[in-house]
Amino acid sequence: MKTQFIAGHARLPAGMAAKSLYDTLTITAEIDKKYGVIVEASCTLATEHGRDYVARLLRGHSLRDGIDDLLAELDEGYLGKAHSALCAALKDLYKQYCKMEEKEP
Repeated sequence: MKTQFIAGHARLPAGMAAKSLYDTLTITAEIDKKYGVIVEASCTLATEHGRDYVARLLRGHSLRDGIDDLLAELDEGYLGKAHSALCAALKDLYKQYCKMEEKEP
């Protein structure tokens, strides 16, 4: 297989719709092994619109370039209660990616 699957997690703030379904927010991503590009992404936000927004934001970004640009786009474009949880989950996902890259030959 030419892709890998990784996930990042963060605690959700109280008072969110997704909090009734999950205690944590999860961002998952399918990554191209060769270039580190996010082929597909999803998250556990409660609304389909929110999930689609995050997926579109992440898709096509190479994790080899880091996540500063993605965090800046979230700062500018996502103004919901889950903002800090999304940023934390994205940072955790990136941490998992970096661990995975260290293990590669």
